Amino acid sequence: MSHAVVNAARPETREQRAWYWYDWANSAYVTTTATVLMSPYLTTVAEQAACPGLPDGQDCTTNLSVLGIPVAPGSLWFFTVTFTTLLSALVLIFIGAMADRSPRPTRLFGAFAWVGALAASLMFFVAGTNWQLGAALVVVAGICLGASLVIYDSILCRIANENERDRVSSKGWAFGYLGGGTLLALNFALDFFHTDLGLDRALSTRISILSAGLWWAGFTIIPYLGLRHLTGTVETPVARTQGVVGGSIAQLRSTFRDLANYPQTKLFLLAYLFFNDGIQTVIGSSSVYGSKELGFSETTVLGVFLFVQFVAFFGARIFGRTAARIGAWRTVLYGIALWTVVVVFAFLVPSRSLVIFLALALLIGIVLGGTQALSRSLYSQLIPRGREAEYFSLYQAMERGTSWFGTLIFGLVYQYTLSYRWAIIALIVFFAIGGVLLSRVRMREGIEQAGNPVPAVV
Repeated sequence: MSHAVVNAARPETREQRAWYWYDWANSAYVTTTATVLMSPYLTTVAEQAACPGLPDGQDCTTNLSVLGIPVAPGSLWFFTVTFTTLLSALVLIFIGAMADRSPRPTRLFGAFAWVGALAASLMFFVAGTNWQLGAALVVVAGICLGASLVIYDSILCRIANENERDRVSSKGWAFGYLGGGTLLALNFALDFFHTDLGLDRALSTRISILSAGLWWAGFTIIPYLGLRHLTGTVETPVARTQGVVGGSIAQLRSTFRDLANYPQTKLFLLAYLFFNDGIQTVIGSSSVYGSKELGFSETTVLGVFLFVQFVAFFGARIFGRTAARIGAWRTVLYGIALWTVVVVFAFLVPSRSLVIFLALALLIGIVLGGTQALSRSLYSQLIPRGREAEYFSLYQAMERGTSWFGTLIFGLVYQYTLSYRWAIIALIVFFAIGGVLLSRVRMREGIEQAGNPVPAVV
């Protein structure tokens, strides 16, 4: 059955403005800690544990022992992210089912956000050779971030109609890059002047990591208060004898059965698994690639990432406006093609060539936010009403900081080649497969199968 366009885009609402702030809040952790600082910092801590007294610039060839498994210090971060994702695959789907039946989903959202922010703040105490504490806190923060984003993303369906979601999602993502860039700028200043302030490099890094956790916690108050009036979804309530937990477990069984009724939704998720794994691995490995492979100082890497954040703000807005003209599906496909160019470009960047590294950063900034923001709004059109959080839990398991196959491949390639160049070029397969699968998704058919109104531009 064909669905006519029934909802016109409205002026920006108060709920939408409050919703944007969580992108601003959590992006500080994603940018400063998960993307820029924690990867090389945890790698350095792990190298100090495995190779005490190792001179700067020399590779550590001694493995750590993680539950009896030998792990190269340079692969620790990537294997930690992989483990986090595998655990998230179990946890987040359960949380999504609970959130759809929670009478106050915003409270659940706030709880996960603040526990994640606490774990992010406690990373300040990772020092010396204590890589175990760092890895454990990365796992807790990653799972809590994913859990809060399951609920946050699902709220998009509640506050924006089908003709508003590309705009709202893109603006939220752009706002996140602006927030992440603002804190990163402050941390860049701290890093640049750390000796003048009487701080060593390790302590200034730990203070920056602490600031990201506090930023995440503080700014989460705004969306929590602005969206606290939202009640449960329109999903049919479970029997009282089952309760929220029992009903959620029962619903999980039907989730995977019902997914077979939405073949275009399933195909989109499969495509997203591949191309988003590529995106997340490029983002997560970029700082260690810049410092360990290309030989740039931590200060230079911070400066380049600061540049990327503000370029990404404009890139996300440009992608949102492009989607309004040609549709989000085509825009994302073009974005995946640009990501393929990024990977090849990164492989070819000469060591210590700052101008070429900046050109790569410019390209990354343009494409960075747009593909992710529009993927979120595209997926929101393909899920049945009343089960937003449940379906977004499937989506979020492959989302920011929780991709697993890409980080696993990256870590394994480095483990056997000791070269981040070969690890980065291996990611091209993810964009190729993801792009081919996405090109086969029939969006209009999928939207109608989910029983949703079709946007003016698909």
